[in-house]
Amino acid sequence: MKVEQIYTGCLAQGAYYIESNGEVAIIDPLREVDDYIRAANKNNAQIKYIFETHFHADFVSGHVTLAEKTGAKIVYGPTAQPDFESIVATDGQIFQIGDVQIIALHTPGHTMESTTYLLRDEAGKDHCIFSGDTLFLGDVGRPDLAQKAASMTQEELAGILFDSLRNKIMPLADELIVYPGHGAGSACGKNMMQETVDTLGNQKQMNYALRADMTKEEFVKEVTDGLAPPPAYFPLNVAMNKKGYVSIDKVLSKGNNPMTPEAFEAAANETEALIIDVRNQTDFVNGFIPRNIFIGLNGNFAPWVGAMIKDVNQPLLLVIDNDKIEEAITRLSRVGFDNTIGFLQGGIEAWRASGREIDTLKSIPAETFANDIKENDNSIFDVRKDGEYAAEHVDGAKHTSLEFINDHLAAFPKDDAFYVHCAGGYRSVIAASILKSRGFHNVIDVAGGYAAIKETDVKRTDYVCPTTLK
Repeated sequence: MKVEQIYTGCLAQGAYYIESNGEVAIIDPLREVDDYIRAANKNNAQIKYIFETHFHADFVSGHVTLAEKTGAKIVYGPTAQPDFESIVATDGQIFQIGDVQIIALHTPGHTMESTTYLLRDEAGKDHCIFSGDTLFLGDVGRPDLAQKAASMTQEELAGILFDSLRNKIMPLADELIVYPGHGAGSACGKNMMQETVDTLGNQKQMNYALRADMTKEEFVKEVTDGLAPPPAYFPLNVAMNKKGYVSIDKVLSKGNNPMTPEAFEAAANETEALIIDVRNQTDFVNGFIPRNIFIGLNGNFAPWVGAMIKDVNQPLLLVIDNDKIEEAITRLSRVGFDNTIGFLQGGIEAWRASGREIDTLKSIPAETFANDIKENDNSIFDVRKDGEYAAEHVDGAKHTSLEFINDHLAAFPKDDAFYVHCAGGYRSVIAASILKSRGFHNVIDVAGGYAAIKETDVKRTDYVCPTTLK
């Protein structure tokens, strides 16, 4: 028996490859599926089943394409109603994979079809669970994403999740391995651990949601407390996972379309495409196409595209190094953005050589920032997440979390200079590029973000441990 976790850090997502005696099961595959097929072919094995823990909101799964390419059967848990051929398992249904078994345990709450898959080894012993978004390490799945589909409140869904955990997962043996659907950084939970594998016994000891003496009322209150609004693209990804989508091969073919500056500019005007510059933030600040948006490929690229752009049907044009184009299109497709229509051949240098306008972003070191704010009262805007700001921040800094910046443009001064910073310099350049595209031309980025600011004598609030925040 072989069990492999395939963890994608930029999505904080775990897919799984299980192989036994020539047969393979894949759990929650990524959109690009050829690696799974190659792995099975290498071992002369056949992919038999594709198990989906639920209709994912934060990424588009590869289940449809993988089934088309291999003939494997797609499996969902009870109550699922996908628009394509699949097996809708009954609670407790057993699936044979070579010499091992996978048992579907219906664990609704995150969504109503959410299912945990229990793997029994060749000796018939429970070995591990693939818990999807029902149980994370240090947390559980948020119960507010399926309210509309389930016609329930988040409190009602949280109560159902409580029962699922207590009745289906917590009675299992402590030595079982827990393989979750996501890790730290995912928007599907609040307080996930950095680790991506643990034992169920350890989770029973340290996961706040699995406290043995916890009442349902306490669980509902703690799980629903402090939930930030989900990204706007989440329902669109759910729809793609439920209804199906075009092959990633077609998406790559359409997007891998080099354009001269003339063709690039014409395409932007004719299609109302959004230009995204995905280079490193340092390269971006030194020169970019006016009014385009920076979202760098070297960060949590795809989730930030989803959070900031929201509409997966938006046509996109990319400014990118030629050798990164396939990576960028692939990562966009993972969150449902399939409408990349081309990229600027020769990059920003080709644009510059054509005589077209170039804009720049003022970005200063933290030391300069520290000196500047001693001499004037220019506004400081912290674009980190709520919890980061609450834990500690520059004294007097205003807070506008990046994912909601478009909803709070009125907070920024139109005519006066102001500073933006994040934790390390990536998110602040995204924020500054959006602000410049909206006419805020006096924005100043603080390079290195809060990490660099902490090395200066800028006055900051006292640190408050996030676990004590209410």
